[in-house]
Amino acid sequence: MANRNSSLLYGINDSPPMGETIILGFQHYLTMFGSTVAIPLLLAPALGIQDPVEKGWLIATMFFVSGITTLLQTTFGNRLPIVQGGTFSFLAPTFAILGMASLAGAGWEVRMQHVQGAIIAGSLVEIFVGASGLVGRLLRYVGPITIAPTIALIGLSLFKFGAPEAGRYWPIGGLTIFLIILFSQYLRSKHRTFELYPILLAIVTAWTVSALLTFLGYFPEGHPAHTSLANLKNASWFRIPYPFQWGLPQFGTAAIIGMLAGYIASMVESIGDYYACARLSGAPTPDKKTINKGITFEGIGCFIAGLFGTGNGTTSYSENIGAIGLTRVGSRRVVQAGAVIMILLGTVSKFGALFTTIPQPIVGGMYCAMFGMITAVGLSNLQFIDLNSTRNLFILGFAFFMGLSIPEYFIQNPLQLEPIWLANIINTLGSTGMAVGAFSALILDNTIPGTDEERGLKSWGNSAESA
Repeated sequence: MANRNSSLLYGINDSPPMGETIILGFQHYLTMFGSTVAIPLLLAPALGIQDPVEKGWLIATMFFVSGITTLLQTTFGNRLPIVQGGTFSFLAPTFAILGMASLAGAGWEVRMQHVQGAIIAGSLVEIFVGASGLVGRLLRYVGPITIAPTIALIGLSLFKFGAPEAGRYWPIGGLTIFLIILFSQYLRSKHRTFELYPILLAIVTAWTVSALLTFLGYFPEGHPAHTSLANLKNASWFRIPYPFQWGLPQFGTAAIIGMLAGYIASMVESIGDYYACARLSGAPTPDKKTINKGITFEGIGCFIAGLFGTGNGTTSYSENIGAIGLTRVGSRRVVQAGAVIMILLGTVSKFGALFTTIPQPIVGGMYCAMFGMITAVGLSNLQFIDLNSTRNLFILGFAFFMGLSIPEYFIQNPLQLEPIWLANIINTLGSTGMAVGAFSALILDNTIPGTDEERGLKSWGNSAESA
């Protein structure tokens, strides 16, 4: 298998020495660290989690579940060396669910239970789509014109969590943004460390500055950049996450339908990741069977995430695919070692609590870079279409504008209809920009006349096949 990429140090079926395997596996853990921590840090205030210890539990649960689902995918699923972790695709529908009037004033455990119910129900749909082979048929109707606004709106819809959070104290928030740009763009060719861990390096540097200034008394308690280790002291050493740890899931029709938009975006993005991972690791080009098994086990992973209550699902991590390309190590065994490390560290409560000490301006600065990158990844799909076509420009402009505008309308003017469950469904979908943009682009792209070349379907298909 490794013959497809002769430059590989280790191909997909190779087993490096135990010492190298552990070190390379830990590198995969560090690579997925930034994105994995970002999700629970963003979800915690939206859920209403005030206790730093409980926030640490949420972070630890995310890592624990990521390890389990990565082992399942690499062992029984598509068996590619691909890491499974939280997905930003689920954030927009999750915020819409948490904003429902019926959850106003509810405790964070109750709010989490409704999110869990939506994730579990949606996972069953994803399992069915993968196991039945339906995913291959559906892809015929989903082209780059639909994918571009769907993924881009994931990042754009989260703009309120960027500069407003970093701006709580711009010297630290701005430092974080500056360091991410410096490490990831200006210094990435200088040393492999900057190319692999730009976000991690930026967070740790800004975090250290905040801790030092807190220690020296410049950032007193209550200051936005204050860094307190009290959270770390209050946390116990070990805690093993378990199913239904926040209570039994609650299943609401509106929440479930709203979450499906996140599942669609996640599935499409993962399929692209399968092709890229196979190419870089020396594996054969994924066929329909491989893709179907991959999506099936991503659904199983989301089901597990729903049971444990991560507040999110699981998807394939493109960051770790990039790490394979940089390190030239495509061994499945290495990724499985990384998964074991995730599980072990997910049981150390103090490890999760450590990240709750990150000041909010640093988190906001990180979001400015990460959400901008997600937006750009979505826009990159436009390379396949004819951008001189007024048809395509209209569809894209309409989908983007409506994806940003319609949610604002629903936030200010939620529908008051009978029956209530129908109103909840419409309000949840209407306030999820990703869903509005996806449906707008999907319907128009498949109904307005246009050639396959114009729509980018031909070049997009060829790209997937050549990958």
